[in-house]
Amino acid sequence: MGRFQTASALLFLIATVLNTGLSTPLASKEVWDYVQVRDGAHMFWWLYYADSPSAKYQDLPLVMWLQGGPGGSGSGFGNFEEIGPLDRDLNPRKTSWVQAASVLFVDNPVGTGFSYTDRPESYATNVATVASDMLVLLKHFFTQKTEFQSIPFYIFSESYGGKMAAAISLELTKAITQGSVKCNFRGVALGDSWISPLDSVMTWGPYLYTTSLLDDYGLADVNKAAEAVKQAVEQQQFSKATELWSVTESVVEQNTNGVNFYNILTQEPDEERRSSARNDFLSQLMRRHIHPLHRQSLSELMNGPIRKKLGIIPANVTWGGQAEDVFSYMAGDFMKPVVDIVDQLLAAGVNVTVYNGQLDLIVDTMGQEQWVKQLKWEGLPSFNNLRWTPLDDPASTGATGAFYKTYKNFAFYWILKAGHMIPSDQGPMALQMLKMITQQD
Repeated sequence: MGRFQTASALLFLIATVLNTGLSTPLASKEVWDYVQVRDGAHMFWWLYYADSPSAKYQDLPLVMWLQGGPGGSGSGFGNFEEIGPLDRDLNPRKTSWVQAASVLFVDNPVGTGFSYTDRPESYATNVATVASDMLVLLKHFFTQKTEFQSIPFYIFSESYGGKMAAAISLELTKAITQGSVKCNFRGVALGDSWISPLDSVMTWGPYLYTTSLLDDYGLADVNKAAEAVKQAVEQQQFSKATELWSVTESVVEQNTNGVNFYNILTQEPDEERRSSARNDFLSQLMRRHIHPLHRQSLSELMNGPIRKKLGIIPANVTWGGQAEDVFSYMAGDFMKPVVDIVDQLLAAGVNVTVYNGQLDLIVDTMGQEQWVKQLKWEGLPSFNNLRWTPLDDPASTGATGAFYKTYKNFAFYWILKAGHMIPSDQGPMALQMLKMITQQD
């Protein structure tokens, strides 16, 4: 059994002040632990109990958050940059999801964040292994924390985390039916998720063109590069497709003067685009998609005061230190679609929500709509016939913050003025969406 730690609010306050010199409010009740999911594979999780002035945690749902990458850390980025109770400067976050749910951050696949492997062969190389590992962790969690077995449980995700979340949700549904995991699983939410990589890549050109970020020449260049990716995917050459995907991103950068893949209205500084000493495709992918999740200030926080606070991190483990290896070992699986898994979830009656940011490029909304239209789900024609419903922006009176549409066990949210990291860009709207999906609003 892994080591188990409980942090009182007082201890957290003392540790924070001593380690950072910052004055912070008391945090909600927290627990964290490691689970050995396979031989040589150790996965870290961190739970915040719901902290609401109007309800006990027993009356609020449990949400597991899965970060992208693969190699991005939920315990770090998702926690301190998006939905946790404190931000990166350890100030209280007004739009923290902990006020509406207990939140479980898991660093996965193994090697991500504080999770680690003892040997190279312990890394996951596909989403099937990722799902199998998570089932071991969830079985451990719900066995140890029996009070959560009856609480409604949801999986929320972002980016590549959505691809993992879909596979995990399907295996969890099977495990619940078989009686090997006891929990009240209520649904999965796929945020800006890498469900159909090719549909994303093939719509980059049109999306950038319609937003005045490509001219005719640039559109032709991007579409030509995307076609090469398509050919590799159709030939089942997925490792090659991942390399060509990186090439296509370079073509996009060259033709847009460095558009930010995570939010088209911001631009990555030119010096960051030139900072990588190596120019191989993996290094470029790491620069674009892992390094933004591990910026220096966050790394200092996680490897400094947070590491000391947690007290269980092995001496040879650095937060984020294995991220590049995680991405590298998953590269052959990266461009494979999981649309069929979403279909299986819908057919099994699992509640599935897709939500996407208007300003996201890497997983643009056009691409999401493309794969949704390919679903074999029997309810799709009825869903398509519905008109969407506008939602007021909680942070701006009279303004529209999103649109949504739902039919039976499927829903789609179009989040306006948000990029890839919706809770960071539009925190109030993301919190309202959470409450709607978990049936609190």
